[in-house]
Amino acid sequence: MQRLIADLKSGEFKQIYLLFGEEDYLRKQYRDKLKNALVPDGDTMNFKYYEGKDVPVPEVIDLAETMPFFADRRVIFLENSGLFKKGGEELAAYLDSPAPTAYFVFVEAEVDKRSKLYKAVQKNGGAIEFGKQDETTLKRWVLTMLKKENKQISENTLNLFLTHTGTDMSNIRTEMEKLLCYCMKKNVVTEEDVNEICTRQVTNQIFDMVDAIAGKRQKEALNLYYDLLTLKEPPMRILFLIARQFNLLLQVKELSAKGYGDKAIAEKVGLHSFIAGKYVRQASKFKTSYLREAVNACVSAEEAVKTGRMDDQMSVELVIVRYSAEEGKEKS
Repeated sequence: MQRLIADLKSGEFKQIYLLFGEEDYLRKQYRDKLKNALVPDGDTMNFKYYEGKDVPVPEVIDLAETMPFFADRRVIFLENSGLFKKGGEELAAYLDSPAPTAYFVFVEAEVDKRSKLYKAVQKNGGAIEFGKQDETTLKRWVLTMLKKENKQISENTLNLFLTHTGTDMSNIRTEMEKLLCYCMKKNVVTEEDVNEICTRQVTNQIFDMVDAIAGKRQKEALNLYYDLLTLKEPPMRILFLIARQFNLLLQVKELSAKGYGDKAIAEKVGLHSFIAGKYVRQASKFKTSYLREAVNACVSAEEAVKTGRMDDQMSVELVIVRYSAEEGKEKS
């Protein structure tokens, strides 16, 4: 990312850029920065934007070979083309020797780094990956937004805010805008403010559901499930998230048994340290064998739906009922 920032600052650009990775917010931010830097305001003659699969590659190459109209460059953006996974060979060959006035910007969520197109971009331009940001970076970013508005926040409240939002930067930005509006007349953001105005992510509701299952609070677990259905969450996505939660707890349980601390566990299973403690505490409510069984039950439920033996909504409900029943309660 530093190379791209340096190019934007100097105004000296490569002919080819690839912006890719999990962090959608940063990809879009730098996509827009590159467009603003490469394309003069109002210049529609020398800018072409392609989005989605089925990009007409011969047309793209013909366009790149066309001299720009009263300008130094012709700029071509291709977003979510899928060409870095399949079908990019012709364009890869062209990028080895493109027209000197043609500039390409590719924007992709996922790429195959073994593809010819990826290797061509690396060789002749710049490939910049935007991965999920670490805890320190996210906290610094949130604090910067608050400082601009002359707001203060405690460490505990900041952790609560990030627990609500998750690590997606677009969502953090949206929730921060809501929070700042809500706290417009206040200098200090409190936990009460966060709980009142910030939307809890689906993954947080899944955490609460599994917590209710662990505590054998069957009615609460089912109510959370019905709430998610009301929010139009597909039952199979809910099942996937429940299975993921049980699998995470299984990993946390096994690492904790080996003597790993919260920070080490967070690094090994890909959690942010500000929520690792919650997972350790939740995992302690289950036996290892129980967690393995729960993961397998989720797999079986998915198979039952795919083979038509059971309705999707009912299959998830049965998993919740089975593992929140009092008779199966675990002590550790």
